[in-house]
Amino acid sequence: MDYTIREITEEEYGMLEDFLYEAIFVPEGMPAPSKSIVKRPELQVYISGFGKKNDDVGLLAEVGDKVVGAVWVRIMDDYGHIDDDTPSFVISLIKEYRGFGIGTSLMKEMLNILKTRGYRQASLSVQKENYAVKMYLKTGFEIVDESEEEYIMLCRL
Repeated sequence: MDYTIREITEEEYGMLEDFLYEAIFVPEGMPAPSKSIVKRPELQVYISGFGKKNDDVGLLAEVGDKVVGAVWVRIMDDYGHIDDDTPSFVISLIKEYRGFGIGTSLMKEMLNILKTRGYRQASLSVQKENYAVKMYLKTGFEIVDESEEEYIMLCRL
């Protein structure tokens, strides 16, 4: 599948709310939550005021002229928080575009940007049942902590 990856523009920041919803892992057989879930404070930390801090960086993936995926990072006190010098990842693809390598490309491109900007590491949180755990491991993340349901993963740059 042909796709391009590019930086998000300020006019596109509003898309991050939709992609945040798409990033919510729904276990097999469970109903998807209401879209209003992204209004919760613990999820708003991922998107509220995006672009206002130097640490806010975002990329989009496009197939043709359709945006099908997004990855963004920021330093925030989220589920994957390591410290105040480590950006946390959010990555999301529209379901029909998963499994084509787009997510891996988005991750690798963002890791390259972070390394170029002088960051030493990046983190994320992922539910243990999420199929994306394998992709994160392949792109250089390692499990550094876990709870009953989630892994905290770190990639050293």
